[in-house]
Amino acid sequence: MSYSSSSAGLVIRKAHILLSDDSWLLGDVQIRDGQIVRIASEIEETDDGELNAEGLTLLPGVIDPQVHFREPGLEHKEDLHSASHACAKGGVTSFLEMPNTKPITSTQAALDDKLQRAAQKSLVNYGFFIGATGENTADLLSVNPTPGIKIFMGSMKGDLLVDTEAALEPIFAEGERLIAVHAENQERIRQRKQLFAGFHDPSFHSLIQDNQTALEATQLALKLSKKYQRRLHILHLSTADEAQLLRQEKPAWVTTEVTPQHLLLNTSAYEKLGTLAQMNPPLKSPADNQVLWQALLDGVIDFIATDHAPHTLQEKAKRYPDTPAGMPGVETSLPLLLTQAMQGRCTVAQVANWMSKAVAKGYGIPNKGAIAVGYDADLVLVDLQSYYPVRREGLMTRCGWSPFEGWNLTGWPVTTIVGGEVVYDRGTFRDRPCGQALSFTGSTLSDAESSQDG
Repeated sequence: MSYSSSSAGLVIRKAHILLSDDSWLLGDVQIRDGQIVRIASEIEETDDGELNAEGLTLLPGVIDPQVHFREPGLEHKEDLHSASHACAKGGVTSFLEMPNTKPITSTQAALDDKLQRAAQKSLVNYGFFIGATGENTADLLSVNPTPGIKIFMGSMKGDLLVDTEAALEPIFAEGERLIAVHAENQERIRQRKQLFAGFHDPSFHSLIQDNQTALEATQLALKLSKKYQRRLHILHLSTADEAQLLRQEKPAWVTTEVTPQHLLLNTSAYEKLGTLAQMNPPLKSPADNQVLWQALLDGVIDFIATDHAPHTLQEKAKRYPDTPAGMPGVETSLPLLLTQAMQGRCTVAQVANWMSKAVAKGYGIPNKGAIAVGYDADLVLVDLQSYYPVRREGLMTRCGWSPFEGWNLTGWPVTTIVGGEVVYDRGTFRDRPCGQALSFTGSTLSDAESSQDG
């Protein structure tokens, strides 16, 4: 590794630092006991270890608020070891993971099991959603620590599917915990699957789960959120229709996110990628891309998440519709967005807000998401001068592929720091886990409002 270690602490020297007020400083950052203790143009010599960051840009570590890391039960696709290495390589220092594992995460015991597994395996910080089943209302109120309740309104089978207003309403009515929804109308999906039965072109996936499918579920979630003034987060927004609805009707306590896939890929990807382009909600049109981008720039959309959902190439090689939906993303999300920034589509500070600061505020994660004295030292050094292509053989995710293979990107992480510990540096990983369970202060109305700043 390219730094000198010391038990005392660490000083990052000569970095181009994005400060918490979105200003820039060429200087040094001193870390002690896992926290940032000093930021200055130049810090005098100390007993701390040193990391030479000349020519590199220092950003807050990415907080990915929606991933599927498959453990327990589906480890052939991914596990917490491989996924956290992929995170570290991608500059993701914290993640929030979804409950559709085997068994599902719907009880305190299941959550505790995941927390124990992550403590033994994860290079980066972690949090786990509790899944709503329609039958576990007591667990939804009591389980801790969790960023919130995940509801699959569509694109799900089994106990985690909660797809009627009658089943949804009691969940919105009780408690104050954040509710995050996968907003697709399952009944419309059923009807349209029958309409398109017998078709094996994967592009029909976007016709079956069309814009109206997403819009109707988002309208219902908004209706219930407004009725109970319940903190709501709408996951992976995919359509112009939803963005336009939220532009007109989004209360202060509602946030939403978009994935790089829904910003940068569209239905034209099926021709090249086939079933590798299949995800839920599906890719939409170039016009949807444009409207989602504008909503992100305008603050209608608050976060970026990857919805990292790996499946093996063997599984993806089956014939549609027998193929699973989902694609990996934690290794490529930051360079994808930083490449867009370098092309003038947004600023680096906006990327850091969408991928770090706004996520921490929206989910009530204390002391994360910014570079400031007193904040946790979850940081990433990126190279904005060089471009490298996405290569399958270089990926850490167990599934071993990316929908962005061949894309030439800048902003690749050089060094990733979690809690003051270097977990990734120029191709080398820390040899033992150091991630910690995230705490959640509760995402309040004021948190949601402040996450929309910038």
